Amino acid sequence: MVRRTLAISRIAVLGVLLAAWLLTACTEEKKVSAPDVPRGYVQRIEIEQGDRIITFGPFVGYYFQPVKKGDFSHLKFLTYNERSYYTSDLPENAKIFEGDAVLQMLGDDVDFIVPADDRINPVMFADAPASWLENRPKPQDEFVHFHSCYDALGSVLTGYWLRHVGTAAYTYDMGKRLGPESILYHTVTPGVDTSFARILEFDKGPALEEN
Repeated sequence: MVRRTLAISRIAVLGVLLAAWLLTACTEEKKVSAPDVPRGYVQRIEIEQGDRIITFGPFVGYYFQPVKKGDFSHLKFLTYNERSYYTSDLPENAKIFEGDAVLQMLGDDVDFIVPADDRINPVMFADAPASWLENRPKPQDEFVHFHSCYDALGSVLTGYWLRHVGTAAYTYDMGKRLGPESILYHTVTPGVDTSFARILEFDKGPALEEN
């Protein structure tokens, strides 16, 4: 069974690096300006799962909408360069991605320690259980990024696999906060972004951010 515990030592250093910017990206902050988001898109999704409510989001610049009204198993999303957060190449609030997010519960029948040190806790593909990767949506070379939902106790195994489609050409450099040495840094071109970081992120949620 999956156990909640401290972050895996092999990714501890990377976890600190990623959490530094992901914590900022996933925290609601005062808006300087807002992108022109189509009606019906929201930053936070709440899903009733049995006797609990699990939540997905918010993230800077990400806006979600169910493909079918009331059905949260498949979302479409838009990503904007809000506060020039993701790239220094494009204007503030430019649209940088669109894509799909498919809901999936990762199997709990594996002997794996889910990291829980920070608000966002990354697990590299190389360290993740093979069954989690093998069962992700198809085409699997396009769904390369997972982000968990969370409940009142922290991250859960249910979350979304994201397929990012670039809408412009730019360098994903987190507003010049990252360089080529980072696994997040890459060149985006219009079309499916198969170079997006192959990471599973376990999100404790903003309520537990300081714990």
